Amino acid sequence: MDDTVHGITTGAVARRLGVSPTTVRSWDRRYGIGPAVRADGRHRRWSPTDIAVLEEMCRLTASGVPPADAARAAREVGASAAPDPRPGPGRRATAGSGLPLGDVRQECRGLARAAVRLDGPLMETILRSALATYGLVTTWEEIMTPTLHAVGRKWESSGDRYVEVEHLLSWHISTALRQAAVTGPPAAPEAPPTVLACVPAEQHTLPLEALAAALAERSLPTRMFGAAVPAEALDAAVRRSGPAAVVLWSQARSTANHALARHIAGTAFGVRGARTAPLVLLAGPGWRGRTPDPGTARPAGLREAIDVVSRLYGEPAGGGDERTGGTGP
Repeated sequence: MDDTVHGITTGAVARRLGVSPTTVRSWDRRYGIGPAVRADGRHRRWSPTDIAVLEEMCRLTASGVPPADAARAAREVGASAAPDPRPGPGRRATAGSGLPLGDVRQECRGLARAAVRLDGPLMETILRSALATYGLVTTWEEIMTPTLHAVGRKWESSGDRYVEVEHLLSWHISTALRQAAVTGPPAAPEAPPTVLACVPAEQHTLPLEALAAALAERSLPTRMFGAAVPAEALDAAVRRSGPAAVVLWSQARSTANHALARHIAGTAFGVRGARTAPLVLLAGPGWRGRTPDPGTARPAGLREAIDVVSRLYGEPAGGGDERTGGTGP
């Protein structure tokens, strides 16, 4: 057993906190986050108070606070008036998280740390806070997407490791986007919807979920059909729902189906003499490198897609979050 009257060992503390013993020792050496008493003058033995300091250090660094700042706050964990060192909106972080992130928002780095530690509750907290602070579009572009890309690059370069990190992160991002979609004001029931679907064989749905949530924020009606929608099913959905727009997502050129896009763009519905057809938005990198066909448009990103769809409903353009002033793609 690691528990003794002198406290517990570094290995036991590391297992309890979900970090490596090397990390615990590094924090002690670099930032003075160490035990007050050492057995035999050498071996670290961690008391409950020492562990509480480490727990605060873990919480802060996982939230995106640089380790040096987190250490200063963690050392004051026992004080009733400990200051809150969490970064304000827009502050950038450079502390490492083990993922190739670059210059990103603090919340992005905190989300990456939480993902690598498989800390679902903390990911949920970070995402909820970011959506409330920055709005959906900025959160998607500057926090969610960079973290997803970093985890994907790590997975590709590490021999299929980190698959579990990508799955858990994707699930929490999807959950946050769906929660944002259902909390928006209700859409007008008589308005034609915007249909969102992945082309056949395409499994990536998160960008479509982001667009669905952004349109819901504007009270615009949507119908989300998700991943790998068969061509026949998509055709039936369009004919039955009579949408104003159909957004087709393709992540790779191998899944981009231009014949299907042309077919959907030419699908007319409505009463005889007043038939109409939807505008087809070719969303995703799979559609690049080819001029869009008549009846289709290829938005450059989430903000432009929001603008294009909004104009169909007579809404003003401007896909940026009002709280950040962003308007460009």
